Amino acid sequence: MKNDVNEILDSSGELIDLGVYLNIIKRNLWRVFCFAIVITILVIMLVLTMTPRYSATATLLIESEQSKAVSFDEVYGLDSSKKEYYLTQFEVIKSDSIAREVITKLDLKSHVDFIPKSSVSKEFANIIIAFIPFLQTKELELSQEDKSHLEMLYLLNEFKSNLSVSPIQNTQLVKISFESSDPKLAALVANTVGEVYIESQMRAKMGITQQASNWLNTRLSALRIQLDTSEQKLQAYREAQKLVDIEGIAGLVTQELEQMSQQLLVARNEKNNLQSINRVISEYGNNNLELLGSMPEITSHKVVQDVKREVILVERKVSELSEVYGPKHPKIISAKAELATVKTNLDKQIKGLITGIEKELNRITRTVSALEADLAKIRAEYQEITRKETAYNQLKREVETNRSIFNTFLSRSKETEVTSDFSSAAARFTDRAYAPNKPAKPNKKLIIILAFVASFGFAVVMSFIFDALNDTVKTKNDVEGKLAQRMLGLLPHVKLPKNSVFPIHAYLDDNYRRFAESVRTFRTSLLLTQLERDLKVIAVTSSSPGEGKTTTSANLAMSLAQMGKVLIIDGDLRKPSIAKRFDIPVFHPGLSNLIVGTEELTECVHIDEQSGVAIMPSGQIPGNPLELLSNIRFSELLELLKAKYDHIIIDTPPTQAVSDALVIAQSADSVIYVVKSDVTRIKPIKAGIERLFESKAHVAGIVLNQVDMSKSNDEHSYGYYDYHDYSQKPEQSTA
Repeated sequence: MKNDVNEILDSSGELIDLGVYLNIIKRNLWRVFCFAIVITILVIMLVLTMTPRYSATATLLIESEQSKAVSFDEVYGLDSSKKEYYLTQFEVIKSDSIAREVITKLDLKSHVDFIPKSSVSKEFANIIIAFIPFLQTKELELSQEDKSHLEMLYLLNEFKSNLSVSPIQNTQLVKISFESSDPKLAALVANTVGEVYIESQMRAKMGITQQASNWLNTRLSALRIQLDTSEQKLQAYREAQKLVDIEGIAGLVTQELEQMSQQLLVARNEKNNLQSINRVISEYGNNNLELLGSMPEITSHKVVQDVKREVILVERKVSELSEVYGPKHPKIISAKAELATVKTNLDKQIKGLITGIEKELNRITRTVSALEADLAKIRAEYQEITRKETAYNQLKREVETNRSIFNTFLSRSKETEVTSDFSSAAARFTDRAYAPNKPAKPNKKLIIILAFVASFGFAVVMSFIFDALNDTVKTKNDVEGKLAQRMLGLLPHVKLPKNSVFPIHAYLDDNYRRFAESVRTFRTSLLLTQLERDLKVIAVTSSSPGEGKTTTSANLAMSLAQMGKVLIIDGDLRKPSIAKRFDIPVFHPGLSNLIVGTEELTECVHIDEQSGVAIMPSGQIPGNPLELLSNIRFSELLELLKAKYDHIIIDTPPTQAVSDALVIAQSADSVIYVVKSDVTRIKPIKAGIERLFESKAHVAGIVLNQVDMSKSNDEHSYGYYDYHDYSQKPEQSTA
């Protein structure tokens, strides 16, 4: 990581220049600040119209184990020791039934908070509907009951939107809060919700207990008869089937069935393997010992492997002896005889294995048939036993179920008889709500602060977005990264009085030292990067008019004039500007006159006394500029001028307007492309450069013009000139 405090590394390891973002904020600071102020003022106006809302809170303790004479929680269907019990109680407190009872008890429909209010959006919608006939619908006539129902739905919605039930974590406490414009009403509603909840739970438990007691007594007699009947059926079946220990018999048969199935599975697998081997032997033929010897089933046999190992050893022995002795040597003859014996033994072993496989297949086939017959017999016995066991278990299960139900009902009946007239409160107040003296919302200060911060942040983000959408060229990184071109130099933007024109001799003016130094740096960069080329003719062009190519051409010519003879030619035969900028008469002959041959060279060149630069205006504007520049006399003229001048600068028309610059570029040694900083878009620049490449012109690089140094945070920008010390001293040499 660099030491520069304005640079950090992002997650992908690339360097992020924080100064760029700070510079964007700096450029747009006043806009951002003004936007935030305007939004904040609007929010203040809105906040001042808000009605204060008061919040009162009551705290309930929900009992986990209510006091009761006998425990019979199962009757209610709730286990108070579980988390679900408390979650259920919280939802009961927020239920419509509690809300409806509180609304009715306190007559909330007459309170100002619950009277329907007309909103601006609703009024606006009604106005629109009134003017658009097809949006108007016929109002239905509602009965009094329907109106009361709709009114209650509205009241429930308003009530629940202001009610808040929040449990305190890891406790049995729950807070009941209510918001209202009336602090007394807020406290009254919060307390009433708790009271109604406690009363409803007590009523529900008393009713459930009494209903359970009556129902249990009714069911007991029927359950007793049902239990006796099921026991008689079980005993009758046991006697009829002469059953003693049916579970043990079934277990033995099951174990025997599993063992027989396992044996049959193993036998079938062995049979399938032998059939596969026998099928291959049939395909190869019993006498094709070489192919049969390559079968994995044959080669994997230990005897064959041992014999093959002997064959390999003998073959190796024969090979080694063949390298020493001739074919008729006794040792060779003996080794070959041994090899033949071993191979004969191998064939014998393979034939023995093949014969053994056929016998084994016959044996295993008989075994599989016998196992299948035994398995079928055992299955029939097992099915008969399981049928008896199933019927027996059904009767036994019915008895056990009836007995369990009867015992449960008998126990609950006794409990409910004892506790039918007793019930304790499901909850109690730990803190009642009191009317607050300060509104809970809106928090006007916080809203205003957040509005300012949010609007300020939004404006900053939008500044970043607009800057990212700006596809112009502003820095060296843009030139090298987005355009893939060499950066020759940059010319700073010079602030001028209103309605004034940038002086053409700014390079020689002490008031423009920064600009002059940037031109010197540009000149040096151009000469150093083009050392391998004969840099005589330099064409200067741009994408569109107004990018400063004429000023760049003129000041480059003045800087090069300090090193030798320089001629600047106005190659724009459509809208020439060199003559006007240098105060040369418009009728002065120039390039077009020389190409046509109506004037001599000496008559077409004007010497600028202040800079010493030779200037060739465009001359008379022709009707066919492109054809004139494409004439061979233009190329011959440049060859003639090369002999007279050290450097020739040609100011050409823009590449996007006409094709004149492409024709001139073919005759030039190098082309300088001028780009106006933060104005010219990347697409036309690329298009212009591509057109130059298509015409086989050599593009030396890019000159970034009118760079606002107060906005630039590119570290490379400041390297193009240093005007603090260097530019204050008089130039000692022409370099």
